[in-house]
Amino acid sequence: MTRPWTRRSFLAAGLAGLAGAGLADAPKVSLRPQARPAGLAVRAAPPATALIDAARLGGDVSYAVVDAASGQLLEAHAPAAGQPPASVTKALTALYALETLGGGYRFTTRLIATGPVEKGVLKGDLVLAGGGDPTLDTDALAQMAADLKQAGVHAVQGRFRVWDGAMPFERMIDPEQPAHVGYNPAVSGLNLNFNRVHFQWKRESDGYAVSMDARTRKYRPDVQVARMAVAKRKTPVYTYKDAGDHDRWTVARWALGQGGARWLPVRKPGAYAAEVFAIFARSHGIPLRVAPPLDGPPQGRTLVPHRSETLREILRGMLKYSTNLTAELVGMTATAARRDRAAPSLRASAQEMTDWAQHRLDIPDARLLDHSGLDEDSRLTAAGMAHALADRRGTALPALLKTIKMRDPHGRPDPDHPVQVRAKTGTLYFVSSLAGYATLPGGRELAFAIFSADTGRRADIDTTRDERPAGARAWNRRAKGLQQALIERWSAVHGT
Repeated sequence: MTRPWTRRSFLAAGLAGLAGAGLADAPKVSLRPQARPAGLAVRAAPPATALIDAARLGGDVSYAVVDAASGQLLEAHAPAAGQPPASVTKALTALYALETLGGGYRFTTRLIATGPVEKGVLKGDLVLAGGGDPTLDTDALAQMAADLKQAGVHAVQGRFRVWDGAMPFERMIDPEQPAHVGYNPAVSGLNLNFNRVHFQWKRESDGYAVSMDARTRKYRPDVQVARMAVAKRKTPVYTYKDAGDHDRWTVARWALGQGGARWLPVRKPGAYAAEVFAIFARSHGIPLRVAPPLDGPPQGRTLVPHRSETLREILRGMLKYSTNLTAELVGMTATAARRDRAAPSLRASAQEMTDWAQHRLDIPDARLLDHSGLDEDSRLTAAGMAHALADRRGTALPALLKTIKMRDPHGRPDPDHPVQVRAKTGTLYFVSSLAGYATLPGGRELAFAIFSADTGRRADIDTTRDERPAGARAWNRRAKGLQQALIERWSAVHGT
């Protein structure tokens, strides 16, 4: 049976969330109702400053909460302070793409013939042409190879080439991040498996067996475009080198243990897709002579198109899993549509989205250096973000945001919690953000943004390494406890 919730139980849960986050000092305010009824909820709720002080985050905390229906600012703390938004940026990217491209937009990857097909032989080149699809995977390439055979092609007289120029190539999203983290891959007009390769190792009697493959649910073809060697050294754990025709990785032997696996970024996505497609074409009896990629758009007839899911569904996955590559590609595609040509770089596209956010969403202080939030130097204000979300509550965005689980007084996820939250999280070391919508008991809807960042502690991090810095886990736990405590304060003060 669902238990009744009172304002006091809201506040107890919020304070317990802070206590569960490792806070020794609860706010020194009484939760007992006062004798006079006027302003009862405000007096019963801890002041926001007490909650912020109790969280002991250091650095800066800012928030703004707005009535989503009227746009009225209900309360705020440092609402005009520019803060690193982290992956909350992806919510703006989703709005940017939806407004520019429409929720029904689909990315198209094509197999193009530069000559005629006569008696099953393509008298010309076969080109795999990317359309910026962030979700293209090995399964899709396998199906395209099968469709090519079904289209009557049994041999290719010319060469097999790729075209990846629909989007500007970026070697990685953020050069300040470690080279080996899978969330910071290359960006291109032709991408595969989120531009990640699966590295797996197993200890054997004479060393380690290692593999690099392009696995998906159905297939796991081994690839040569990314190669791994085990090295006897102490540090670093991973090294990377551009070896011309492949990515050359090494890994420190001591770090491998008995066995395991992880995803590594791909820096040559066009070559990666070409190799995987050629494997499946051969499996259908169509050998291909792989040649260098095209410099310009291919001319010819489309033999096989592959269309992605709708942009709406792609954004749903992006917002749920916070996929950086997806954010960059949908943002760059939206910019290309607005400009009628691709921007010259990821940073130039981010500037276009910044201009849009400043003028279209009325966030004059927005400064976005990418579309994913990976760059720590991006800045948004809590007031600007909260008002933008309130203004866009009638769009597709609220339904695409992830449900955020509120917690009970013991810190456990509470499926019966009366406050329902749909929002986008953002996390970097010593940066935590949350922005979205909270539906209170009685149906009132709030739009909000909470930004917390200790940029001083973050500046001390060696960003070339991916080890979690000391204190980061506890800091993040306290930041999330503060987010719940603030939401429950708003429910107590501004709910019915």
